[in-house]
Amino acid sequence: MNILMVYPKYPDTYWSFRHAMRFISKKAAVPPLGLITVSAMLPATWQKKLVDLNVSDLLISDIAWADFVFISAMYVQRESVNKVIKECVRQKKKIVAGGPLFTQDFNDYPEIDHFILNEAEITLPLFLKDLENGNSPERIYKTGEYADITLTPVPDYHLLSMKTYASITIQVSRGCPFACDFCEITSLLGHKVRMKNTTQILNELDTLYQLNWRGPVFIVDDNFIGNKKEIKDNLLPAMTEWMQIHDYPFVFNTQTSINIADDEELMSMMINAGFISTFIGIETPVEESLQDCNKVQNKNRDLLQSVIKIQKAGIQVSGGFIVGFDSDSSNVFQRQIDFIQQSGIVSAMVGLLNAPKNTRLYQRLESENRLMDDATGDNTDFSMNFIPKMNSQELLKGYKTIIQNIYTTKPYYKRIRRFLLNYRNKQIRHEKIEFSQVLSFIKIIIIIGIANKGRREYWKFLIWTILRRPGSFTDAMTFAVYGYHFRTVFGIRGNNIY
Repeated sequence: MNILMVYPKYPDTYWSFRHAMRFISKKAAVPPLGLITVSAMLPATWQKKLVDLNVSDLLISDIAWADFVFISAMYVQRESVNKVIKECVRQKKKIVAGGPLFTQDFNDYPEIDHFILNEAEITLPLFLKDLENGNSPERIYKTGEYADITLTPVPDYHLLSMKTYASITIQVSRGCPFACDFCEITSLLGHKVRMKNTTQILNELDTLYQLNWRGPVFIVDDNFIGNKKEIKDNLLPAMTEWMQIHDYPFVFNTQTSINIADDEELMSMMINAGFISTFIGIETPVEESLQDCNKVQNKNRDLLQSVIKIQKAGIQVSGGFIVGFDSDSSNVFQRQIDFIQQSGIVSAMVGLLNAPKNTRLYQRLESENRLMDDATGDNTDFSMNFIPKMNSQELLKGYKTIIQNIYTTKPYYKRIRRFLLNYRNKQIRHEKIEFSQVLSFIKIIIIIGIANKGRREYWKFLIWTILRRPGSFTDAMTFAVYGYHFRTVFGIRGNNIY
């Protein structure tokens, strides 16, 4: 059996980091972890091929080779999904689909032959059993149960063209103990945090090491510290020992909740294991809006000091922010700007509130007759899928004001300086300067330092870094590249968004 696995293309978004990739000669930020995990669940005798449209083209010959085309996607990839489906239908190839997009919207895709919905550890074996027994597979396989991920195999990392990615991904856990009303994670994966065992994680690290991967590893968990006891008692000590034995070949990035700031021991253990950064959903400094969205973990705390505490512990913080809550007033835009600038959160993803399907927010807005359309899956594309309480034009204008005031060059470089002054770099892994880094720096000089507007601010920042924080030079240049990407995505030229 020949199985072609296709991962659709991401549009140009905040998270694509497409414009940053050109500086490091990579094609995509991360690989399709879901598809290569599904691949590992297929019979070993089957032939498997992966085409990630973010790094390579889908050829007609690829589709012609396949007996089945497997496709997985998120909402934001819908445009590319439609193109893939159209070509598969034209070639009369059977399509098997799964992942978040299809789990929630399978009724929108009548052309697809079979759906493997929810978690593949449960539903994929049912499909495979029907094939093995010579039965005609059903169109929809779904379940309300949650998988035991201690049975999940090591993903088929060997299918990847690893050199084309900036970071490789692994998953430790699924589910989140919190219940933010705009978030679809719990509807897809549940409240209970289910973890792989420590042996599984070490096997995945071994596999990456044997495939000669060195550098960033992104742990994709929605909340890595959802089960702090297991993380502290077992996983982090084992990861630390593994990293020491292998001379620290990786650096880890992940996502956590803000309460990581309350546990200095946990932060220290993460740093010893090789963690350098975390993404945290800050959402808003407005207490009423945190109440609105049931962001209980962020309430009744000094968010600014929590962020600074994490930075001083030695972990970089990137953050998510939202405007458009019902309780937001006209001063929310300046409050967001002030918080972002004062916190030194360099990568601040500010989005307009949207209501994904199967969230409590969606259900409430539906009952209030305020829904307009499905969410696009890209919360930084200036769209909302519901009628906000605030005047829509005022909200959009205020949102653009935030973007202008945090990503134009002068405030952006000022924010990096603030971060570098807060940050206590405690990384154990010390990289040697390689030719690729020198080449990247030359590209930065040419593109950001010479060709682009805002170059004067770049040179001021470069000199400041050399004089004040020379040990953070690599981080500083990385953030300069991020800024170029963010300005390009948001269409910022000079001081305006086009």
